[in-house]
Amino acid sequence: MLRAVQVCKNFGALQVLRGISVEVPRGTVTCLIGPSGSGKSTFLRCINHLERVDAGRLFVDGELIGYRERGGKLYELSPREAAGQRRDIGMVFQQFNLFPHRTVLANVIEAPIRVKGIGKAAATERGWDLLEQVGLADKAAVYPAQLSGGQQQRVAIARALAMQPKLMLFDEPTSALDPELVGDVLAVMRRLAAGGMTMVVVTHEIGFAREVADQLVFMDRGVVVESGDPRTMLAKPREERTAAFLSRLL
Repeated sequence: MLRAVQVCKNFGALQVLRGISVEVPRGTVTCLIGPSGSGKSTFLRCINHLERVDAGRLFVDGELIGYRERGGKLYELSPREAAGQRRDIGMVFQQFNLFPHRTVLANVIEAPIRVKGIGKAAATERGWDLLEQVGLADKAAVYPAQLSGGQQQRVAIARALAMQPKLMLFDEPTSALDPELVGDVLAVMRRLAAGGMTMVVVTHEIGFAREVADQLVFMDRGVVVESGDPRTMLAKPREERTAAFLSRLL
Protein backbone atom coordinates (compact mmCIF):
# COMPACT_ATOMS: atom_id res chain seq x y z
CA MET A 1 0.00 0.00 0.00
CA LEU A 2 2.91 2.35 0.79
CA ARG A 3 6.37 2.30 -0.75
CA ALA A 4 8.96 4.92 0.13
CA VAL A 5 12.14 4.89 -1.94
CA GLN A 6 15.16 6.86 -0.68
CA VAL A 7 13.05 9.79 0.50
CA CYS A 8 15.01 12.90 1.44
CA LYS A 9 13.76 16.15 2.94
CA ASN A 10 15.74 19.23 3.89
CA PHE A 11 14.74 22.40 5.71
CA GLY A 12 17.42 24.78 4.53
CA ALA A 13 20.76 23.29 5.51
CA LEU A 14 19.13 20.83 7.91
CA GLN A 15 18.77 17.30 6.51
CA VAL A 16 15.67 15.92 8.21
CA LEU A 17 15.16 12.78 6.10
CA ARG A 18 18.26 11.16 4.62
CA GLY A 19 17.13 8.36 2.33
CA ILE A 20 14.10 6.71 3.97
CA SER A 21 12.99 3.45 2.35
CA VAL A 22 9.99 1.65 3.86
CA GLU A 23 7.32 -0.71 2.54
CA VAL A 24 3.94 -1.14 4.21
CA PRO A 25 1.88 -4.08 2.88
CA ARG A 26 -1.86 -3.64 2.45
CA GLY A 27 -3.88 -4.33 5.57
CA THR A 28 -0.94 -4.08 7.99
CA VAL A 29 0.13 -1.69 10.74
CA THR A 30 3.58 -0.11 10.82
CA CYS A 31 4.68 1.80 13.92
CA LEU A 32 7.45 4.40 13.69
CA ILE A 33 9.42 5.03 16.86
CA GLY A 34 12.46 7.11 17.64
CA PRO A 35 13.64 10.18 19.55
CA SER A 36 12.22 13.65 18.96
CA GLY A 37 13.75 15.23 15.88
CA SER A 38 14.40 11.92 14.13
CA GLY A 39 12.11 12.82 11.19
CA LYS A 40 9.10 10.61 11.94
CA SER A 41 6.43 13.32 11.70
CA THR A 42 8.10 14.89 8.67
CA PHE A 43 8.02 11.52 6.93
CA LEU A 44 4.28 11.21 7.58
CA ARG A 45 3.70 14.70 6.16
CA CYS A 46 5.65 13.73 3.03
CA ILE A 47 3.44 10.67 2.51
CA ASN A 48 0.40 12.87 1.83
CA HIS A 49 2.44 15.69 0.27
CA LEU A 50 1.93 18.19 3.05
CA GLU A 51 5.72 18.49 2.69
CA ARG A 52 7.54 18.29 -0.64
CA VAL A 53 10.31 15.72 -0.88
CA ASP A 54 13.73 16.84 -2.08
CA ALA A 55 14.68 13.44 -3.46
CA GLY A 56 13.25 9.95 -3.73
CA ARG A 57 9.71 8.80 -4.41
CA LEU A 58 6.60 7.87 -2.46
CA PHE A 59 3.90 5.56 -3.82
CA VAL A 60 0.47 4.87 -2.27
CA ASP A 61 -1.41 1.96 -3.81
CA GLY A 62 1.00 2.11 -6.75
CA GLU A 63 0.42 5.82 -7.46
CA LEU A 64 3.31 8.31 -7.28
CA ILE A 65 2.42 10.90 -4.64
CA GLY A 66 2.78 14.63 -5.27
CA TYR A 67 4.44 14.38 -8.66
CA ARG A 68 4.17 12.97 -12.14
CA GLU A 69 7.19 11.49 -13.87
CA ARG A 70 8.07 12.22 -17.50
CA GLY A 71 11.34 11.34 -19.14
CA GLY A 72 12.91 10.45 -15.83
CA LYS A 73 12.08 13.89 -14.37
CA LEU A 74 9.55 14.70 -11.65
CA TYR A 75 7.01 17.49 -12.06
CA GLU A 76 5.02 18.56 -9.02
CA LEU A 77 1.26 18.19 -9.22
CA SER A 78 -0.97 21.23 -8.96
CA PRO A 79 -2.47 21.90 -5.51
CA ARG A 80 -5.82 20.65 -6.81
CA GLU A 81 -4.30 17.40 -8.10
CA ALA A 82 -2.35 16.87 -4.86
CA ALA A 83 -5.53 17.45 -2.85
CA GLY A 84 -7.23 14.80 -4.98
CA GLN A 85 -4.58 12.26 -3.97
CA ARG A 86 -4.84 13.34 -0.34
CA ARG A 87 -8.50 12.32 -0.24
CA ASP A 88 -7.38 8.68 -0.14
CA ILE A 89 -4.95 9.24 2.75
CA GLY A 90 -6.46 9.91 6.16
CA MET A 91 -4.35 11.71 8.74
CA VAL A 92 -4.83 12.18 12.47
CA PHE A 93 -2.59 14.78 14.10
CA GLN A 94 -1.40 15.33 17.67
CA GLN A 95 -3.77 18.29 17.91
CA PHE A 96 -7.34 17.54 16.97
CA ASN A 97 -7.99 20.43 14.53
CA LEU A 98 -11.77 20.13 14.77
CA PHE A 99 -14.02 22.98 13.62
CA PRO A 100 -14.99 24.59 16.95
CA HIS A 101 -18.18 26.17 15.56
CA ARG A 102 -19.58 22.88 14.21
CA THR A 103 -21.11 19.99 16.10
CA VAL A 104 -19.40 16.62 16.31
CA LEU A 105 -21.58 15.16 13.55
CA ALA A 106 -21.10 18.23 11.35
CA ASN A 107 -17.32 17.89 11.73
CA VAL A 108 -17.50 14.30 10.52
CA ILE A 109 -19.74 14.88 7.47
CA GLU A 110 -18.22 18.16 6.24
CA ALA A 111 -15.47 16.74 4.02
CA PRO A 112 -17.46 13.92 2.37
CA ILE A 113 -20.12 16.46 1.35
CA ARG A 114 -17.82 19.29 0.26
CA VAL A 115 -14.87 17.34 -1.13
CA LYS A 116 -16.39 14.10 -2.40
CA GLY A 117 -19.82 15.45 -3.30
CA ILE A 118 -21.65 12.82 -1.26
CA GLY A 119 -25.29 13.64 -0.54
CA LYS A 120 -26.03 14.96 2.94
CA ALA A 121 -28.34 12.07 3.83
CA ALA A 122 -25.77 9.42 2.89
CA ALA A 123 -22.94 11.33 4.58
CA THR A 124 -25.03 11.73 7.73
CA GLU A 125 -25.89 8.03 7.84
CA ARG A 126 -22.22 7.10 7.55
CA GLY A 127 -21.33 9.78 10.08
CA TRP A 128 -23.63 8.20 12.65
CA ASP A 129 -22.09 4.78 11.94
CA LEU A 130 -18.58 6.14 12.44
CA LEU A 131 -19.48 7.91 15.67
CA GLU A 132 -20.96 4.62 16.86
CA GLN A 133 -17.68 2.89 16.00
CA VAL A 134 -15.63 5.35 18.07
CA GLY A 135 -18.14 5.27 20.94
CA LEU A 136 -19.42 8.84 20.57
CA ALA A 137 -22.85 8.58 18.98
CA ASP A 138 -24.31 10.19 22.11
CA LYS A 139 -22.11 13.28 21.51
CA ALA A 140 -23.20 13.94 17.91
CA ALA A 141 -24.98 17.20 18.72
CA VAL A 142 -22.38 18.75 21.04
CA TYR A 143 -19.45 21.00 20.15
CA PRO A 144 -15.73 20.12 20.44
CA ALA A 145 -15.19 22.42 23.44
CA GLN A 146 -17.64 20.26 25.40
CA LEU A 147 -15.53 17.11 24.87
CA SER A 148 -12.43 15.78 26.58
CA GLY A 149 -9.20 15.58 24.64
CA GLY A 150 -9.61 11.84 24.15
CA GLN A 151 -13.12 12.31 22.84
CA GLN A 152 -11.98 15.03 20.45
CA GLN A 153 -9.26 12.73 19.12
CA ARG A 154 -11.81 9.97 18.52
CA VAL A 155 -13.94 12.47 16.58
CA ALA A 156 -10.84 13.34 14.54
CA ILE A 157 -10.38 9.65 13.73
CA ALA A 158 -14.04 9.36 12.68
CA ARG A 159 -13.65 12.46 10.52
CA ALA A 160 -10.62 10.96 8.73
CA LEU A 161 -12.45 7.65 8.22
CA ALA A 162 -15.45 9.46 6.74
CA MET A 163 -13.41 10.00 3.56
CA GLN A 164 -13.01 6.21 3.23
CA PRO A 165 -9.21 6.37 2.94
CA LYS A 166 -6.97 3.58 1.65
CA LEU A 167 -4.29 4.48 4.19
CA MET A 168 -4.45 6.04 7.67
CA LEU A 169 -1.58 8.06 9.12
CA PHE A 170 -1.40 8.78 12.85
CA ASP A 171 1.09 11.36 14.15
CA GLU A 172 1.48 10.62 17.88
CA PRO A 173 -2.30 10.66 18.32
CA THR A 174 -2.14 10.21 22.11
CA SER A 175 0.78 12.55 22.96
CA ALA A 176 -1.47 15.53 23.81
CA LEU A 177 -3.80 13.47 26.00
CA ASP A 178 -3.92 12.96 29.74
CA PRO A 179 -2.81 9.39 30.57
CA GLU A 180 -6.29 8.24 31.59
CA LEU A 181 -7.66 9.22 28.16
CA VAL A 182 -5.08 7.36 26.07
CA GLY A 183 -6.72 3.95 26.36
CA ASP A 184 -9.96 4.91 24.59
CA VAL A 185 -8.09 6.26 21.55
CA LEU A 186 -5.81 3.21 21.35
CA ALA A 187 -8.87 0.95 21.59
CA VAL A 188 -10.34 2.62 18.49
CA MET A 189 -7.03 2.17 16.66
CA ARG A 190 -6.90 -1.50 17.67
CA ARG A 191 -10.36 -2.03 16.19
CA LEU A 192 -9.28 -0.34 12.95
CA ALA A 193 -6.25 -2.60 12.74
CA ALA A 194 -8.38 -5.67 13.39
CA GLY A 195 -10.67 -4.55 10.55
CA GLY A 196 -7.78 -4.53 8.07
CA MET A 197 -7.10 -0.80 7.78
CA THR A 198 -3.57 -0.07 6.55
CA MET A 199 -1.99 2.22 9.14
CA VAL A 200 1.29 4.04 9.72
CA VAL A 201 1.55 5.23 13.31
CA VAL A 202 4.15 7.50 14.89
CA THR A 203 3.95 6.58 18.56
CA HIS A 204 5.70 6.31 21.91
CA GLU A 205 3.14 3.73 23.06
CA ILE A 206 5.44 0.73 23.01
CA GLY A 207 2.77 -1.62 24.38
CA PHE A 208 0.49 -0.70 21.49
CA ALA A 209 3.31 -1.27 18.99
CA ARG A 210 4.11 -4.68 20.49
CA GLU A 211 0.47 -5.77 20.46
CA VAL A 212 -0.87 -4.32 17.20
CA ALA A 213 1.97 -3.56 14.78
CA ASP A 214 3.04 -5.94 12.04
CA GLN A 215 6.23 -3.94 11.51
CA LEU A 216 8.27 -1.71 13.79
CA VAL A 217 10.59 0.95 12.33
CA PHE A 218 13.15 2.74 14.49
CA MET A 219 14.27 6.10 13.07
CA ASP A 220 17.06 8.34 14.31
CA ARG A 221 18.69 11.39 12.73
CA GLY A 222 16.70 11.05 9.53
CA VAL A 223 17.49 7.43 8.72
CA VAL A 224 15.91 4.03 9.36
CA VAL A 225 18.27 2.41 11.86
CA GLU A 226 16.39 -0.86 12.20
CA SER A 227 13.06 -2.42 11.25
CA GLY A 228 11.38 -5.77 11.71
CA ASP A 229 8.95 -7.78 13.78
CA PRO A 230 7.94 -5.66 16.80
CA ARG A 231 8.17 -8.40 19.41
CA THR A 232 11.59 -9.54 18.20
CA MET A 233 12.93 -5.99 17.92
CA LEU A 234 11.68 -4.96 21.34
CA ALA A 235 13.05 -8.08 23.02
CA LYS A 236 16.39 -8.18 21.23
CA PRO A 237 17.24 -5.17 19.03
CA ARG A 238 20.13 -5.66 16.64
CA GLU A 239 21.47 -2.10 16.70
CA GLU A 240 23.02 -0.32 19.68
CA ARG A 241 21.11 2.90 18.92
CA THR A 242 17.82 0.99 19.02
CA ALA A 243 18.74 -0.70 22.30
CA ALA A 244 19.76 2.61 23.88
CA PHE A 245 16.48 4.26 22.87
CA LEU A 246 14.33 1.36 24.07
CA SER A 247 16.18 1.17 27.40
CA ARG A 248 14.83 4.62 28.22
CA LEU A 249 11.23 3.56 27.47
CA LEU A 250 10.94 -0.02 28.73
